[in-house]
Amino acid sequence: MDSQPPAVDLQERLRPRIQPRPLNQALYARAQQEGLSELQARILAGRLDDYRGELAPLISPSLRHLAHPERLADGRRAAERIAQAVAEGEHIGILTDYDVDGITSHVVIRRTLHELFGVPEAKLHSLIGHRIHDGYGISLPLVERTLSLAPRPSLVITADCGSSDEPRIARLAAEGVEVVVTDHHALPQEGPPASAYATVNPTRDDCDYPDPTIAGCMVAWLTMSLTRGVLIDWGVLPEATSKLSPWLSYVALGTVADCVSLGGSPANRAVVSHGLTLINRLEAACWRTMAARLGPDSLPFDAETLAFQMGPRINARSRLDDPYAALHFMLAADDATAARHLETLDQDNQSRKAIEAEMTEQAKALARAPLAEDAPALVIFLEQGHAGVQGIVASRLVQAYGRPTLVLTPAAAPGMLTGSGRSIEGLHLRDALQRAHEQAPEALPRFGGHRGAAGVGVPRERLDAFREAVLTAVAEQLGGAELYPRVLTDGELSPEQLSLTTLETLEALGPYGREFEAPLFEGDFLVESLRPVGADGSHLMMDLSLGCMSHRAIWFRALTPGELPAFGLGDRLRCAYKLNRNRWKGRESLQLMVEHAEPLSARVS
Repeated sequence: MDSQPPAVDLQERLRPRIQPRPLNQALYARAQQEGLSELQARILAGRLDDYRGELAPLISPSLRHLAHPERLADGRRAAERIAQAVAEGEHIGILTDYDVDGITSHVVIRRTLHELFGVPEAKLHSLIGHRIHDGYGISLPLVERTLSLAPRPSLVITADCGSSDEPRIARLAAEGVEVVVTDHHALPQEGPPASAYATVNPTRDDCDYPDPTIAGCMVAWLTMSLTRGVLIDWGVLPEATSKLSPWLSYVALGTVADCVSLGGSPANRAVVSHGLTLINRLEAACWRTMAARLGPDSLPFDAETLAFQMGPRINARSRLDDPYAALHFMLAADDATAARHLETLDQDNQSRKAIEAEMTEQAKALARAPLAEDAPALVIFLEQGHAGVQGIVASRLVQAYGRPTLVLTPAAAPGMLTGSGRSIEGLHLRDALQRAHEQAPEALPRFGGHRGAAGVGVPRERLDAFREAVLTAVAEQLGGAELYPRVLTDGELSPEQLSLTTLETLEALGPYGREFEAPLFEGDFLVESLRPVGADGSHLMMDLSLGCMSHRAIWFRALTPGELPAFGLGDRLRCAYKLNRNRWKGRESLQLMVEHAEPLSARVS
């Protein structure tokens, strides 16, 4: 007898559910007492469920809320070693990850060493791994490449990687190359890599830095800022040497793109807010050419521009090819050079989208069986999948099915698989992988990451053992919670609140990002008009009315090409939507951005 639930039951279990966010009632009351509007208090209280700190650093982000880099464990030791290399004219390797956080970290370190500290370009060596051929972090191919350089660097500074790479660091140390690690990923249980000269990582148990959620680019920025102070103290640099503040434009991009917390983190909110101010001055060629590519209606850039326009283009290069075009784009001295490299990034991004769409469909087909069994997590192996798109595909499955997902593909090393995972609210993915490693160490010899995202290396022959260990670890952490796609909203708005004034009130609480998501509301609307738009007819343009007010609305990717809407004129929809400023030929109007909608007859209370 077939024990699987009927298809209709599975479809119902996987139907996205619009739900209001639970509110931190104490914070809701406190925010209004401190002068915020009811709506602003609702936004804060729906995102900061256990926040007990001061509200001012979150509401009014400022660099004055940054803790001094001296509070980073090993920060002084790292800064003095880098300063020594600068003072004594050593060759320095800069080894970073290939994603946006790694690339922006690379820019911060390289520009600081060359432009502020005077290190000649000929003594700086950029070492960025190839995602497919080298893998993540301080990989063995990168080590061999470093050791083959002539002249060989005597110091390597890492950023956004290194905390879990003791064997490769030991190899470099044995050859006389000292390594200063700057990173933000969770450390292995045995602690910082023993062979590193210094390990600057705010997640260290012995670290006094008050915010462990900062991105790798911020750790690099703090370390280089501390190095500037050391060089001034030693008399190597004059006191008038410029500070690193202009580089916060890069830190803002890396912070947003790496999906670190913008919720209860005054540091992350400050650097993103200040960095956006710098970016919107358009003083660097990379920002100017991106603005030209996106058009005048894209200005001023906000955190969503960084997350959904700049980040994917930079990431696409490293996903499909080597990442140096992204580095050259960020470092371009003139608009023509930046535009040439941006064209490469744009083409790669289009290729990435096509690969992603195909892999997502394959992954969804493979997910049907574990979903029918109500598995607490999805572990999907794509034999022909592209390793550079694993994380994006995992994100698509998390959105579709509401459960943590790991997507694996064959690795360059024979007999190995490589994978990327994305989590859900309520699950710390890196902790779950640590637990899986304890249960089956031979099935998970290498992993790293943080709460929301992680990477793994798995022997092909141990895939089943890995899947079983992950499912057990996730089930332990979730404790039997019901899993389904959730569309969490900030409640309803009155007809009078659907205005640009309300949007400005919400924008004042920005920047928005991970763990401080952009406001999303729900409401019942009457469909007054609708028409498919877009090259393939997959988007819906609508006029929706609430009360006596009608508003233009757009729902991207609402339809499968050729599909008809499940509703028509005169129907009522329950919508989850954002407020958006639509700019057209210098005029602004309110537009609703529909994220999810369903006819009221299909709604379940």
